[in-house]
Amino acid sequence: MSHSLKIELQRMPSDELLLQHQCDCLVVGVGVGADSRWATVLTLIDRVGGGLLTRLRDERELPRKVGQTLLLHAVGGLSARRLLLVGLQDGESSTPAKLLRATRAAAAAIETSRARSIGWALGDPSELLALSVLALRDAHYRCDSYRQAEEEPLERTVCLFSAADDESTQGRVMQALAIANGVDLARDLGNAPANVCTPAYLGNAAEALARDLALEIEVLGHDEIKALGMESFLAVSRGSAEPPRLIVMNYRGGRDASAPIALVGKGVTFDSGGISIKPSEAMDEMKYDMCGAASVFGVMRTCAELKLPINVVGVIVACENMPSGAALKPGDVIRSLSGKTIEVLNTDAEGRLILCDALTYVQQRFSPAMTIDIATLTGACVIALGRVHSGLYANDDVLASSLLAAGSKVCDTAWRMPLDDDYQEQLKSSVADVANIGGRPAGSVTAACFLARFVKGKWAHFDIAGTAWKSGPHKGGTGRPVSLLSQFLIDASEAS
Repeated sequence: MSHSLKIELQRMPSDELLLQHQCDCLVVGVGVGADSRWATVLTLIDRVGGGLLTRLRDERELPRKVGQTLLLHAVGGLSARRLLLVGLQDGESSTPAKLLRATRAAAAAIETSRARSIGWALGDPSELLALSVLALRDAHYRCDSYRQAEEEPLERTVCLFSAADDESTQGRVMQALAIANGVDLARDLGNAPANVCTPAYLGNAAEALARDLALEIEVLGHDEIKALGMESFLAVSRGSAEPPRLIVMNYRGGRDASAPIALVGKGVTFDSGGISIKPSEAMDEMKYDMCGAASVFGVMRTCAELKLPINVVGVIVACENMPSGAALKPGDVIRSLSGKTIEVLNTDAEGRLILCDALTYVQQRFSPAMTIDIATLTGACVIALGRVHSGLYANDDVLASSLLAAGSKVCDTAWRMPLDDDYQEQLKSSVADVANIGGRPAGSVTAACFLARFVKGKWAHFDIAGTAWKSGPHKGGTGRPVSLLSQFLIDASEAS
């Protein structure tokens, strides 16, 4: 996790003092409203700069759309060595998505410069400052652990200027920093290669996290998992030389008698597809099949760092899905912890086989107030939603609405998908209680319907197969949906 970016919050100085603020780059928003404090700053910059901004506006070079940037050097009348102008509005009302687009553009421009000290005067409210923190940390993130460093990372300090440097604003910025820490942890785990990030590695990572934060940790091995009766989970793992792990992280910040919120993460540290082996193209990306587990790590870190007054338990089922003489075969019938039998028609639909046991385990042991599972579960979800929204399934409308609202606040969005009983017809088996696939139609929906058979009470399922990582030249884990889930827990703690 990168620690070469320092973010501070300071009260906005007077307009004159802002112009005298000595830094490598002063970041100012454009298009924030004619009567705003921030428009006054632009007017003053234009005056001391001899009408520079007016000339740029007349030449149509001033940022006019959300996310457009213009970097200027040695602007007259400014003590800052650079001035970065950022488009914040395009004539319509601002939304969190537009604000994040603008802050991301500004953060990216900073990262391509050599500026070490930055004055960030994009404006208020606190939501903009929180999104600024997330954007700055996202742009600054690097995964450099597995290659030789070409140069030392540039140490940067960003001073966030706020006209309302009150307790509420400070709290929102601190929350954003904690969320960013959780996102970084999830990205670090997701980006680790599969020969490093094994189930045992995740178990060790949980123990390391517990040493730093107020978490109770249990890491169970093969024999202990077998003693619990989690045969479906073990059936997936038996083709691999890497032993499985059941990881339980318990955060007790609420009342002792308060039922916890349970988070369940799919932790397939490499998914070959098993006997139903995947095509070789892009199979390297199957190291990301544990990003559901990585997100649970990130959320638990954020929750503990903020000392939220709630109880949260995180359960991770970690294994590999590999072909071998001992591997699970198409046509096998296995028994889940719930007692339900499952006909395995495709060994590449393994995530639901380990999650069903985890969901049963969580309910039997913890009787949670609600359960939320997170998994890179189906390619069908990528076809349905692309890489923009995570798929959300829920059996409770209030829970679904709260999750969607939390995601909107931090621009880590989800889209609610159907969970109708009619889809259950596709999962009928002639030899077992349920089949593990329902065919190509509505593949993400039937996967969620499979999981729904193993839950009681309030439950939500995130299919993050399209959002957990990026492919191509910028391949890497995104850390989603850590921001969404962390904000959901923050909202829940404030409402309790």
